[in-house]
Amino acid sequence: MKIENAKNTEYQQLIEIWESSVRATHDFLDESDLIELKSLILDQYFDAVELSVARADEGELLGFCGVRDGNIEMLFVAPKARGNGVGPLLIRHAISSGGATRVDVNEQNEQALGFYKHLGFEVIGRSPFDGQGKPYPLLHMRLVA
Repeated sequence: MKIENAKNTEYQQLIEIWESSVRATHDFLDESDLIELKSLILDQYFDAVELSVARADEGELLGFCGVRDGNIEMLFVAPKARGNGVGPLLIRHAISSGGATRVDVNEQNEQALGFYKHLGFEVIGRSPFDGQGKPYPLLHMRLVA
């Protein structure tokens, strides 16, 4: 497995990973929220971050991570690749190459919260709304030195 910069020609594959991952881990989101987010990610968010992909040796995309200004803005792993080290590999890359030290996690996504705590992040704050102003609380986390 290797980490590479994403190509905009891969965005359609990445949004498919995003959607399957979100459906597996974000059961608190409404369908209308998913549709709205999907459009925003494709049209704006992918281009607003340093986007890295995890690629299997045979070329298959396994997951991706986006970093902006030291903040992990997105991390999604294909459901079939979960539990195989893809997420930690992408996070280590985000830290070493992108200078990432912060991440926001949906409070209802207990798996993600545990994942980031396991990798050395701690909760430092909470917002009652997500980045779109929806009532999905966010936990603000930072990497502990």
